Order: sequence, then structure tokens, then C-alpha cells
Amino acid sequence: MTSRPPATGAATAPGIGEVIGWVDGHPVPRELLGRRIAGLRRGPLKAALPAPGTAEARQLARWLTQVILTEVLCETTARAGGLAPLEGPPLDRLAAVELGSINAAAYNGSPWVRAMYEHVGAGAEVPSAWRTRPAGPRSGTHHVRHRLFPDRIAAEGAAVDDLESLGQVDLASLPAALAEAITRHPYGTLVGPVQDALGWHVALATPAATPPPLPTQPLDQEEATRPMPTHAQLQRLTGPLQAARRRTFARWLDRMRAEKVALVPGLEHPGDPRQPDNHHKHC
Repeated sequence: MTSRPPATGAATAPGIGEVIGWVDGHPVPRELLGRRIAGLRRGPLKAALPAPGTAEARQLARWLTQVILTEVLCETTARAGGLAPLEGPPLDRLAAVELGSINAAAYNGSPWVRAMYEHVGAGAEVPSAWRTRPAGPRSGTHHVRHRLFPDRIAAEGAAVDDLESLGQVDLASLPAALAEAITRHPYGTLVGPVQDALGWHVALATPAATPPPLPTQPLDQEEATRPMPTHAQLQRLTGPLQAARRRTFARWLDRMRAEKVALVPGLEHPGDPRQPDNHHKHC
């Protein structure tokens, strides 16, 4: 029999002490969050982390809490279903954007999350709107810069500098709605926002024979040294079936978290507008 979280929202549990939440009625110790934060502050990114006690540090703790609870949720579910943990490489940039930062971090950090991804995603079907359409006169290899936004307001404010280079890609490997919009726009102009089931796309494309558009601002060191995905990788990541699997898994996680995860005061989702440190605004 599982225990249930207190109705008062108290952040402690008998025999456990402080908790960061409950998964299917089982308390998750706050010690896990403390160890995760301590590891980051000892790691190579320590200089980039917010100072303890700031609003940004509290938001980091909220974000890490969602990652940990997602990992615990997937481990609990996978064990109950007789699944084995699954090792594998981390997600590439495009796949991580589609899954969302919390889900992607959990996937990269837990073999149990990867096991549930394969199990849940195995039943995904490609929506008819995503299926590749016949090639038009402006199909073929293009230089493409692209970014996926969660809402139209953010997408409408995008500029060329906000887009990430995908290198040389075939339009047929892009989501169908975006590829069709690119064929209708003059080369070298921003395309979008274009909505599909993944979110709001903004892109810029030029034929492969034309030099690719460059951002007006210098790239930071990480961006400058980051290898571009190969065409084969891009097709694997943006192919309709893989996109459908990611969408299916993200929706499954949303449903399971709503049903089985209980949060504690102070560790709400970082994007929850009701918590005091949520200052995100669209400019």
C-alpha cells in the first residue's frame, strides 16, 4: 500500500524527512535535490550557476526538482512494467527542443527514462499532416537556419540571430508545414511563424549554391565549436516518425505527472505563474 502526501502540502514525510514531492504516493527525499545541486556547483559549469539564495537559484532548484521527479516517475513505471534500463547517447539539439528542457534532461540522465521513451514511443503514429508531400520545384538541398518556439508571441519576435544553423539539409527532411512555407517565401527572408503539432517554427533558407546567411552578432565559444549535425542525423531527428514518438512521449509524461506527481510549496514548476520567482516575459 502506498503512502499519500499530506493534504496540507507539508514538505516532510515520516522516516524520510524533507521531501521535494511525491510520485504515486511515495515521498522523494530532498537529499536527491541537494546532491544534484552540489554536483553542479562542483562541476565545469559552476561559474555559470546563479548565486545561492537568489531568485535564479530558486528557479534552478525548481527545474532540477521537475527533472528528478520525472526520472523517479519513469523508473517506478518501468520497474512496475518489467522494463530494463536502457543506455544510449544523449539527445541532439533538435530532439531536445522538441521534448522540452526538463524531459530532455531526464532522458539524458536516466536509463529508466530512455526505457520508457522507447516503450511509450513504440506505438506512435505519424499524423497525416506531417507526411512528406511530393517534391516541388524548389525542393532539394538548402542552407537552413531554424528555431522552434513554444508560442506565437515568442516566434513573432524572432530575428535571424535567434535561429540556429542546421547546415545543408533537404527540405523534404523538415516538417511538412515548414517546408511548404519555405517554398512560398523569397530566399533569404524569415519564414514564419509556422505552426504544427511541435510548436511554432521560424526559419530562413537559401539554396545550397548560395552562401548561408550569417548572424550579425558573433557566436559564443560553445556555438562556434559545436559540430553541425550531418544530413543523416537531421533526417533521423526531424523525420516525421521520430517527431511523432517525441510528441507521444512528452504527452504521456504530462499526463502521468498530472496523475501521479505531487509537488511541495516552494518547488513548483519554474514556469508556474503563481510562484513568486516566475518573472518570464515576452518582449
